Amino acid sequence: MDLIEINEAFAPVPLCVMQEIGMDPERVNVNGGAIAMGHPLGATGAMLIGTLVDELERQNKRYGLATMCIGIGMGIATIIERL
Repeated sequence: MDLIEINEAFAPVPLCVMQEIGMDPERVNVNGGAIAMGHPLGATGAMLIGTLVDELERQNKRYGLATMCIGIGMGIATIIERL
């Protein structure tokens, strides 16, 4: 993955995921994540997708991954390919 957006309600989440999976911090939440956006419930998923698409274009990258909280401990992930 070229860029990764982790939708987090709490700062330790992306830190633990990055450590466990060995993600490059330079590729994760490059413009800040959901906390930086104020974590507006029901909106951060769409905001992170938009941010990811914009950043893929800006950096001329091809693939991005966005993870999103969907409530009650569940989550979903979306892979974006810039064509």
